[in-house]
Amino acid sequence: MSPSASPTTWLVSGTSRGIGFEIVKQLLESPNNLVLAGCRTPEKATALHGLKDGAKGTLHVIQLDVANVDSVRAVPKAIAPILGESGLDHLINNAGMGKEDTPLTLDPDVFIETVWTNTLGPALLTQACISFLDKGKEKKVINISSTLGSVASAHQFDHLGPGGAASYSISKAALNMFTYKLKLERPDLTAITMCPGWVKTDMGTQAADLEPAESVASILKVITSVTAADSGKYLSHKGTVIPW
Repeated sequence: MSPSASPTTWLVSGTSRGIGFEIVKQLLESPNNLVLAGCRTPEKATALHGLKDGAKGTLHVIQLDVANVDSVRAVPKAIAPILGESGLDHLINNAGMGKEDTPLTLDPDVFIETVWTNTLGPALLTQACISFLDKGKEKKVINISSTLGSVASAHQFDHLGPGGAASYSISKAALNMFTYKLKLERPDLTAITMCPGWVKTDMGTQAADLEPAESVASILKVITSVTAADSGKYLSHKGTVIPW
């Protein structure tokens, strides 16, 4: 990238491990990308900091806990001096959590924590970043969801047991609706919700189908190809439409 060229800017949440870490890793393969990597405890994110050695100033690690309102509200102050007048092209709401439960066994505290992290957190982070997105070239908001949030697909997950992953599924269905509502409120944005597939991460377990690198390569291909005409869509990592 020439000194006068404007970088493509990305803010990704939940980057210390798993899908978020792999997104950052692959974005850094292009010197045209300026990446803001949000994680809950930066001082413990050894692998993430390790990526900075070859990043030549294109990676900035910021403290971000999407389940903490003060942390989210501190984001604008943290990223403003990094972005300058560039604006934010892509916001990837990736941070999430999930614990095993069913409709009749869910714990209220776990349910609230799950919905806060998976639904309210992305909503508040989008609010915090909207002024930067307004100045961005791409203006894309990508919410990492799951096919488990699809009511029409719920019968496909019998391996989780009857009603399995209830809190997680509910939180992702709500995230899908947030994405569509955002599309209605701001038709100038490209807001999509994406399922990364069943990925071998701490959450997905090693029984999953996909390696993180495979999933993320597909995710980034979709993200860079979607336009405002795709806003509001619920997509798989391969770009196919998932039924609501």
